Amino acid sequence: MMSRMQFSPAILWNHTVNNRVICNACSHRCNIPEGKYGICGTRKNINGQLFTNVYEFPIALNIDPIEKKPLFHFIPGSKSFSMGTAGCNFKCLNCQNDDISQMRGDTITGSRRSVKEIITLAKEYNCKSIAYTYNEPVVFLEYVLDCAKEAHKNDLKNVYISNGFETPETIELLEGKIDAMNIDLKSFRNSFYKSICGGKLEPVLKTIREVYNKGFWLEITTLIIPGYNDTEEELKDIAKFIAGIDKEIPWHISRFFPAYKMLDVPHTPIQTIEKAKEIGLSEGLKYIYPGNIHGEETNTYCPQCGKSLIKRKNYQIVYNKISDGECPFCGYTINGVFK
Repeated sequence: MMSRMQFSPAILWNHTVNNRVICNACSHRCNIPEGKYGICGTRKNINGQLFTNVYEFPIALNIDPIEKKPLFHFIPGSKSFSMGTAGCNFKCLNCQNDDISQMRGDTITGSRRSVKEIITLAKEYNCKSIAYTYNEPVVFLEYVLDCAKEAHKNDLKNVYISNGFETPETIELLEGKIDAMNIDLKSFRNSFYKSICGGKLEPVLKTIREVYNKGFWLEITTLIIPGYNDTEEELKDIAKFIAGIDKEIPWHISRFFPAYKMLDVPHTPIQTIEKAKEIGLSEGLKYIYPGNIHGEETNTYCPQCGKSLIKRKNYQIVYNKISDGECPFCGYTINGVFK
């Protein structure tokens, strides 16, 4: 583990008055006094310069199925070398990785792993991609960018699992380096983002639009929490928003289980997930995937002929019948990256 605090220069910031700096990596745009950290707890103003304390210091490294991200239309059945650091720009009360995401400032730990080591490990374990995940990748943006560039040089893809609170400047830097993103659309109410996450809705909606328009492969996840974002009206608003961008964007609707500071909230009834799926279909969405439900079918079906094209079981691919991006039964084009 990291024995002493180490800092590396950060990017996307500018000076302001009284030796303060503004960080432009995420939409908080923290105005940070000298000697203090931003909201994420990883980016610090030292003598009027912005530094990061998580560069090349991941706290979580795993080999995951790409389906666990979740990405169902991006190289199905492949393995992804998954990495995350401490810190996050949100403070979600329901966070399942709070032990690392809510670590802040001088308490942050990690084991040094150079960019070269990450690439070597990914190839050693026959992964097709590197996933920036577990916490919000924007807090280790410099590490992401350096890994992503080296990954492409080594025929590895890059996937980025995000809360969507990036600035346009960050999305511009990620363009051409990140191949796929899964963005959490946690709610369609700003009040939820403010009280549950410590964020705002509109920057997330803007990020989703920008990511889609720039051509990243995009999938969206909504964790449905009883009593917080589970009304038919709100679920319809989310589905309508996604459909308004592209009805072929996969929507993952996940079941909530008590976690962190929401241990008193019951798990999501399966009927709520079923209702959300009905709502999504009624808005024209082509691919809707229930999540966190043991035994629930998560197959990919052809939207035109209805045939099963990808069968999944426990994040594993049983079969994949998609051929050259098309349904072999009727020729319908299935959106995604399949090889």
